[in-house]
Amino acid sequence: MDSDWMSTMAEGLGACGLRVVRFEFPYMQRSRELGRRCGPDRLPKLLDAYRDEVSRERQHSPESSLIIGGKSLGGRIASLLIDALPEVQACLCLGYPFHPPGKPESLRTEHLKVMRSPCLVLQGERDSFGKRDEVEQYALAPSVELAWLPSGDHSFTPTKASGLSQAENLAAAIDQCRRFISRQVG
Repeated sequence: MDSDWMSTMAEGLGACGLRVVRFEFPYMQRSRELGRRCGPDRLPKLLDAYRDEVSRERQHSPESSLIIGGKSLGGRIASLLIDALPEVQACLCLGYPFHPPGKPESLRTEHLKVMRSPCLVLQGERDSFGKRDEVEQYALAPSVELAWLPSGDHSFTPTKASGLSQAENLAAAIDQCRRFISRQVG
């Protein structure tokens, strides 16, 4: 939650006047404590951890608009929960893991086909978890909006040949998020 990438996104959204809350899943906390990478918890534990965080945030700011989201797995978990969370207005998925790298047949899109809540998926055009030419073929619900970061990978880093920088793509991502949130909460 305190990586340079996350800090840049959180600070950029904060500069737009948005309050950003970051948290770690239990497996990330274990990784931090042990000083080594731990694999993700099973889906039920991830969903419970996210629900608990939404509940804490709702208690802290009961009257505020609430948009949930995350980077990669965090965005996936938020997207799995949003339709069951009436107190949440929308969802942001930053680098959605549509499939494991190299396994485009193992899609993680069933819920995205029927999602009712507004969701913005920001994706690098060459993300190994779902490249633009793959993702644009998927049947997604009308509530799911796709936005592309030119030549970006899973962390939105473009190729050198593109002439773009990661900083430019992150600034574009922050702007896309700001505009999406403005449409959702007025």
